[in-house]
Amino acid sequence: MTTEHIIPRRRGRPPKRPEQSLQTRELLLRAGLEVLTEKGFSATGIDEILKRVGVPKGSFYHYFDSKEAFGAALIERYALYFAAKLDRHFGDLSKPALERLKSFVEDAGHGMARHDFRRGCLIGNLGQEMGSLPESFRAQLAAVFGDWQRRVADCLEAARSAGEVSAAVDCERSAAYFWIGWEGAVLRAKLERAPEPLEIFADGFFAGLRTG
Repeated sequence: MTTEHIIPRRRGRPPKRPEQSLQTRELLLRAGLEVLTEKGFSATGIDEILKRVGVPKGSFYHYFDSKEAFGAALIERYALYFAAKLDRHFGDLSKPALERLKSFVEDAGHGMARHDFRRGCLIGNLGQEMGSLPESFRAQLAAVFGDWQRRVADCLEAARSAGEVSAAVDCERSAAYFWIGWEGAVLRAKLERAPEPLEIFADGFFAGLRTG
């Protein structure tokens, strides 16, 4: 049996070399993340992304079967990127646990400011659009938020054990509250092109941890 019978041909124009395939797919994902963190999935056309990287439409469909498949890949890529960011902050044992969470908040604020508050959170953006998105995205987005929430809950557990926050704090619920509030603050900061929504939320959240 030949290889052609084992592996079905993909649509679109194939790359000339394997390394070119990896490079082109990466360029498409990076461009997609840039556009979708500024705009929404529904408002973004494939042609806009292709134009950014100079890739013909036929080649796009060699890497992704559809826009939905492309969106799923973007969610996965962003989730990995953001989990690494959280781990970098929460794994910094040179700082007390609560300072690690504050460090993440500060870093995320600087990241938005670096792009003039035009870019938000891809997962939050897609969650806002869920009514018009493929249903397959729902469980994927919920799983990402669940993962982020667990990481914050673990950080808060460490802070509570160290006496940095009130012993009455429910770490799981506080972690859920953090992401619900943080995503809203990111949306508002993007709307106003200003850091105040992030600062207001962070001040209130950390004040609540001290009182339980």
